[in-house]
Amino acid sequence: MRITTFNANSIRTRLPIIIPWLLEHQPDILAVQETKVQDHEFPGDAFREIGYHCVFNGEKSYNGVALISREPADDIRSGFYDGDEKNHSRLIRGRWGDMHVINAYVPQGRDRESDHYAGKLEWLRNIRKMLDNDYSPDMPVIWLGDLNVAPEPMDVHDPKGLDGHVCFNSELTELFYEVCAWGFRDVFRKHHPEPGQFSFFDYRAASVYTHKGWRIDHILTTTPLFDKSRDAWIDLKPRRLREPKPSDHTFVTADFEI
Repeated sequence: MRITTFNANSIRTRLPIIIPWLLEHQPDILAVQETKVQDHEFPGDAFREIGYHCVFNGEKSYNGVALISREPADDIRSGFYDGDEKNHSRLIRGRWGDMHVINAYVPQGRDRESDHYAGKLEWLRNIRKMLDNDYSPDMPVIWLGDLNVAPEPMDVHDPKGLDGHVCFNSELTELFYEVCAWGFRDVFRKHHPEPGQFSFFDYRAASVYTHKGWRIDHILTTTPLFDKSRDAWIDLKPRRLREPKPSDHTFVTADFEI
């Protein structure tokens, strides 16, 4: 089974990139963040035409999450709990057989002195509460998406210069690992322990060409799935495209023997 995450930064704008990528790489599940589209405008027909099912929650111009899959999902949920309208466009969950997939777009945080950053920390604490309430570490669970956390110095291109950023600081890393201690392991690092592996490149200063990136898009799994992972990789080619205009993120994929 192949599972991919991608922050599209507008799913309608990135369709010329996403559709060919799906056709070439054939993931079973694609988790998308920042769709930036209201539900009635989501381009579901484009995915159905190539054999994919879609579930999604969005809003105009901001946020938005989707699960695009070969087989339809069961037990679709939005937010941290049933009826959580506040977070419906940042968290969507689905089940395929006994495998649970949690697609999250964690808030970026803006500034460490702001309410937005405090809200980001609270958001991660709520992830942990949701996990405790709804899942168990011995279940096959995947938490993936744009988590807006670079947990280690090797996950950013300039650890000294970027230390203290809302996506890279000791407070955030500690909390992130507290959530992961519930039972998650980093599938990408299982296969790529080396530094210099990035999934996000700012649009400014041609950062993708100077390799000034961040690894903030993650695929984390419980042990039952971690043990079945056979490969993981970041595809830089779509980020390097000049036409059509790329997202500032790129595709992160994990393969499992399921």
